[in-house]
Formats: sequence, C-alpha cells, structure tokens
Amino acid sequence: MARLRRAAGIKRVGHAGTLDPLATGVLIVCVGAATRLSEYVMHASKRYRARVHLGVVTDSYDAEGEIVAERDASAITREQVERALDSFRGEIEQIPPMYSAIKQGGRRLYDLARAGETVERSPRPVRIDALALVEWQPPEFTLEVTCSAGTYIRSLAYDLGAALGVGAYLAGLTRTASGRFTLENAVPLDTLLSSPADWLIAPHAALADFPTITLDAEAEQNVRHGRAISGEFAVGATVMAYDGADRLIAVLTADDGRLLPQKVFI
Repeated sequence: MARLRRAAGIKRVGHAGTLDPLATGVLIVCVGAATRLSEYVMHASKRYRARVHLGVVTDSYDAEGEIVAERDASAITREQVERALDSFRGEIEQIPPMYSAIKQGGRRLYDLARAGETVERSPRPVRIDALALVEWQPPEFTLEVTCSAGTYIRSLAYDLGAALGVGAYLAGLTRTASGRFTLENAVPLDTLLSSPADWLIAPHAALADFPTITLDAEAEQNVRHGRAISGEFAVGATVMAYDGADRLIAVLTADDGRLLPQKVFI
C-alpha cells in the first residue's frame, strides 16, 4: 500500500480483503474517498485455487510455519480426499488459525502466536459454496474453492488433513476472484504502480451487486443533509444512491419504507 500511495500521490489508499503472505492473486484496492467503501466490497464471495500438502502439520497451517507433526500419508487416495470434502461444503464452522489478524482480548492472534502463546478460539460460521479437487499429485493436491468472505483456506487445509487422519498444510494459494473481479482482469502490481490513474474503476462497477436508487434533486439534497428519504427495500438492505450522472452520492440503509443515510459523499 505504501508503494501505491507514493505512486498515486494519494494518502488514502486501502485494500478490501487481505491476502495471506504466501498468497497471490486478486486484491481490490480502494483510493481516496473510495476507502470508505471497502467494507462493502470486501464482503463479496471469494474464489481460490489452493494447493494442499498431506502428512505434515505446521503451526501456521501453511508452508511458512514450523513443522509440528509429520505422518505417513502414502495410503491416502484421491477417492478418500473427495469423500472427505463432502463435510466441508455449505454452511460450516471454522476455527481461525493462531497466525491470523483476528483480535482476542485486544491483541492480534498473530502477535500472541509470535510470543509463543496459544489461546482458545471460538468457531466462526463460514460458507463453502463450491469445493472441487482438480489436481492430484500425492502427497499434494489442488482444490478450487468458492467461499464466503472471512473463510480461512489455511484452516480448511488443516481441518481436511485432520479429517483424513494424517494432517495437512496449505502449500500454495491464489485468489482467482473477489466478487465480480477476476484474475483474468487484474492488473499486475508493477503495471498499476507505473500509471495508477489509468486503472481506476467507478464505484458503480465495484458495487453493482447492491440494490440502487437514482436520486432526484430534492432527494439528493435531503440525503446530503443527513435526512431520510422514502424507498421500498427489504429492511436492513444496503442501498447505493446515485445522482442522474451516475455519481455515487450516499450509502443508505433501508428501514420500514425509509432510506437512512449511512455514508454521504459530498
């Protein structure tokens, strides 16, 4: 992010959804006022290509960690792995790895882990929409995963290894899609740094999955002054409000026939 700030000459630069240190692939970057939209963009589903190594467990659940256990995985077959995948599809609960940015007791889990501490972590609900074994080269295999935001692919590899009785760690990871943004359309970092302004995307393209409303002049003035306007959307829905020129004016929340301004862009 620091390199992009310097290249763009803009202080406000952030990302929508972190990538693990060993991971490559799609990372959505928000610039300027768009940093206020990162929370909406990052909650989109993700797609990954993950390489899993059987028979070895590490403390970080990936290739960068210290080995804590090794078992013979030579008897594990492709069919056994495919059967084990069944229990990981759909709505599941997942325990985050110790080496993660989640806070517990006011401290990041990875800070506790680096200090040699291990703490109890509560399971978190996640959703695995698609999970397929696409390459088999024992003791490694490759999965294609489509999942909800907040899913730890490292934990998926660890839990799958535990289910098979031999352990496993994440050997490689590529995020191939984040919401509607795919690897095929991504811009390499060096290209982005050479001309950041050439690759900016309008907010409506990034937020196209949200319901929208076009404001007339009166409604726009009300929204800009923080006043609710009328609008029939499902209670709790997040609605993106644009003016007639397709400029994002505000993020609204639906509440019983009204739309309440949450974030206004003036």
